[in-house]
Amino acid sequence: MRTYKRADRVAELIQADTVKILRDIKELNKGLLTVTKVKLTDDLQTCRIFYSIIGTEADKKNADTVLKDKLKLIRYQLANTMDLRRVPTIEFIYDDSAEKAEKVFEILEKIKAEQE
Repeated sequence: MRTYKRADRVAELIQADTVKILRDIKELNKGLLTVTKVKLTDDLQTCRIFYSIIGTEADKKNADTVLKDKLKLIRYQLANTMDLRRVPTIEFIYDDSAEKAEKVFEILEKIKAEQE
């Protein structure tokens, strides 16, 4: 028996293929872009790709504009690499959870320093 849904398996494939496609886009070579998570609806129609960037604010803005500009190309290349009847619509969302975690750790360090 399957342990997880088809949408989860397809999301993993989309994540792996998206990473390969984004690696080839030269405009994204400013800063380190990482695909953190892919969420796919159960009907396989809508896909949200979460990404994070290690770099400056300019690198983040650059990546956002490049991803929006190249969205059709990325979806086309996904259609060529994946064996799906219909490729889902894609939405790129910036994932700031690493930055939030870093701020929490800084606050905890300040509290620890104040107690000592």
